[in-house]
Amino acid sequence: MKPWQYLSSSTMISRWNGPVLILLCSLTPTILSAGEPRGPEATVRVIVEANAARDVATMSKYMSHDADAVGYTIDGHKYVGWPDLETDMRTEFRTVHKLELPITYLQVWQKGEVAWFAMELDYIRYLSVEDPSQRMVIPLRETGVLERRGGQWILVAWHESGRGPDTGLGNLLTDQTTLRRRADGRQKDGPNHIRLSGEWDITEVEDNKQYHATLDAHGHGPYTWQGGQIVTTQYDDRRWQGTWKQSKNDREGAFEVELSEDGSEARGIWWYERVGTRSNIPPRQHGGSYLWKRRLPPSASR
Repeated sequence: MKPWQYLSSSTMISRWNGPVLILLCSLTPTILSAGEPRGPEATVRVIVEANAARDVATMSKYMSHDADAVGYTIDGHKYVGWPDLETDMRTEFRTVHKLELPITYLQVWQKGEVAWFAMELDYIRYLSVEDPSQRMVIPLRETGVLERRGGQWILVAWHESGRGPDTGLGNLLTDQTTLRRRADGRQKDGPNHIRLSGEWDITEVEDNKQYHATLDAHGHGPYTWQGGQIVTTQYDDRRWQGTWKQSKNDREGAFEVELSEDGSEARGIWWYERVGTRSNIPPRQHGGSYLWKRRLPPSASR
């Protein structure tokens, strides 16, 4: 579900997260052509399937749009109402190449017009079109409440958390080797509750090289240069650190920037850690300067 974004839409979402923008994401056709789900368990499964299919329309149909509907994602972010959750979901869907959400456990209870559930599932984010072995696995547990309204079951409240001791951002699996990249367990919001998600224009100052990044609520996502991927590893008091990897020219490195007080831009440095087979590059010595500018106003949590 989120984050991100997983079950409830997040599930359904997100926020790991929630990847997560907006306008032109291609949605698969609604998956309910065979008929409406008949019970609360079937409805939960439909929401999860819609999340995996990046089908916002179906998720919207079976999730509450009440102004005071509350959901919580694995990074501790609170969603109230539908609009903010929908925005983060669309951003997440644009950030990843593919999603899979296999359910490993689901128990549903019902009393009259109300039902509640406990669920375990894996939120699997495929990060690269070129290399399907690059994926992030976030083991989740979900609880939620559904209400039958007009004969249709609707998810009205949900809460998700990680399973196991190291599920803050999940596991990045590359070439069958598990590399654990943890972003401070529970990612904090920035100053004035500013988050890292959104659309960023990035300039490498010395070369005046420019490209565009689309990040989810955890500061992960692709950028438009050499098949690039960004992973945030730490964020604290406006200091933002992470790694970058470019699959097309076989290079990777790291960066450190500082966000402005309003979260609209960031300045700092980047450097190489590997170029092809050469991996003995001294950190912070070979690279350049960064300027990041947010394309849209920073998203504030509410």
